[in-house]
Amino acid sequence: MQLDYFRLIDRVVALDLEARTIVVEAHVPEKHTIFEGHFPGFPIMPGVLLTESMAQSSGWLILGVLKFERMPFLAIIKEAKMRGFVSPGQVLTLEAKLEHEGSGFAVTKVKGRVGKDLKCSAELTFGLSPFPDPAFRVHMDAVANQIGFPLQAIAP
Repeated sequence: MQLDYFRLIDRVVALDLEARTIVVEAHVPEKHTIFEGHFPGFPIMPGVLLTESMAQSSGWLILGVLKFERMPFLAIIKEAKMRGFVSPGQVLTLEAKLEHEGSGFAVTKVKGRVGKDLKCSAELTFGLSPFPDPAFRVHMDAVANQIGFPLQAIAP
C-alpha cells in the first residue's frame, strides 16, 4: 500500500473478465503515521481506508471489463460492513464481482479478507465517464503495470 499516494492496491492476483471478477492484494504497512492516531497502542486500518481499498479493487475490475474506455468514480456506498480489525503488517485480499454495468453506472459487490477471516464487505456503485485528460489515462496505464494488471487481457 502506498497510503501517501492513496494507492491502496499492491497487486492484481487474478482477473476473470468473463466471470467479471478480480482478486487483489493490499499489504498493510508495518509502520505509518496514520496508525499513530488510529489508535495509539492498538493500531488498526481505518474503516474509511478499508472502504477505499474495496472501491479501488472494484475500480480496477470495471476498468478491465470496460477495456479502459471509461473511468469509474465512486458514487454510492451501500451495505458497507466492517467485520473485524485489519492490523499493520497484514495482507488484505479483496475480491470484487461486477453485478451490473449500463446506463452510465456500474455496481460491484466486494469482500475483504485477512487469510480466511472476512474483515469488510460492501455494495458499491460507480459513475462512469470518459477519462478527463489523456495524461491521466497514461498515468493509469503506468499504475496498471506497477500492480500487475494484465493489460493483455483487454487488448483488442
